Amino acid sequence: MTDKQLKILQAALELFAQNGFSSTSTGKIAKKAGVSEGLIFRHFKNKEGLLEAVLMLGEEKIKTLFADIVFETEPKQVVKKVLELGLKIISNEEDANFWKLQYKIKWEIEKYNEHKMEPVEHALSQAFSNLGYESPKLEAKLLLITFDGIATRFFLQENFDLNKTVDFLNLKYKV
Repeated sequence: MTDKQLKILQAALELFAQNGFSSTSTGKIAKKAGVSEGLIFRHFKNKEGLLEAVLMLGEEKIKTLFADIVFETEPKQVVKKVLELGLKIISNEEDANFWKLQYKIKWEIEKYNEHKMEPVEHALSQAFSNLGYESPKLEAKLLLITFDGIATRFFLQENFDLNKTVDFLNLKYKV
């Protein structure tokens, strides 16, 4: 991907999150990215193609984050790494803003790609099975739903204490 394409994607991500997808014109995106509107159409076909590229960028970033979890062999470490994923995501401001914007877009367009979580769900199911949980698949689903809720709270609730929540879950799961 070229530098200009990345600038377009970053501008689109920010403007979609600030103003909403439907209220953001490709002209505004072009202006923010410092490119011509025609270049957006050449690279992404239309605004929907641009949105798809923004969401795909999130998919690629999440795969990188999940790799550390999926390849972990120690069951307690799998659970711990999932629990601490939120802390990892917000450890630098640019990443935190990226994920906040992704969540906002997800809510506006009412689109959730549950398949992206399958590798982590499988790793968690296996970990919970190895740890002797009665319903490891359901426990994995519950933890991922909890993680999603925690992320939503963190991004939308002022002064949400993510560290305290993660500490509590670490104690709950004894990791």
